[in-house]
Amino acid sequence: MDEQALIGSACKGDARAFNQLVLLYQSMVYNLAYRILSDADAAADATQDAFLSAFKAIHKFRGGSFKAWLLRIVTNACYDYLRDKRRRPADSLDDLPVEEDHLRFLGGGAESPEEFIERRQLNRAIQQGLLGLPVEQRVVLILSDLQGLSYQEIADTTGLSLGTVKSRLSRGRARLRDYLLEQRELLPARYRLRDAG
Repeated sequence: MDEQALIGSACKGDARAFNQLVLLYQSMVYNLAYRILSDADAAADATQDAFLSAFKAIHKFRGGSFKAWLLRIVTNACYDYLRDKRRRPADSLDDLPVEEDHLRFLGGGAESPEEFIERRQLNRAIQQGLLGLPVEQRVVLILSDLQGLSYQEIADTTGLSLGTVKSRLSRGRARLRDYLLEQRELLPARYRLRDAG
């Protein structure tokens, strides 16, 4: 069954069709949530909340890009989490570093131990740089450069104008580049950025 047929069936209340859509999009939705929140448990919660919200609201879906519609829901779930966290900040023993389950979504294939370590160092540096961005820039940058959405899809997903999307993306990329330039000595040699000029 193709995606449009699954969406049509899900809109009519077919839970099995909706579950197929979840299987199609779960890694993309989780990856977006993880990149925004930088916390595996929070990303899993936001992913679950997003799919639950989507299931409850799918009868309201009126066509267009289902992917953009779903990414808007998970982005809003992440914003809700960040707002709630600001209201009730807390440190937990659960936040201690452990082996991260999310790594299976970030890569794969056969690589040497050195390449694996270099990739993890680069991922950490990029994630830290993303966390240093204002959340509005972070979301647009993730949707564009990590999820591969077009400017129009990002505008549809976020509810922003096309000009605002382009502006936030430009500023976010510049800030991330500046951060990576500041951190270049900590990055593996083959990933170090050079000063422009």
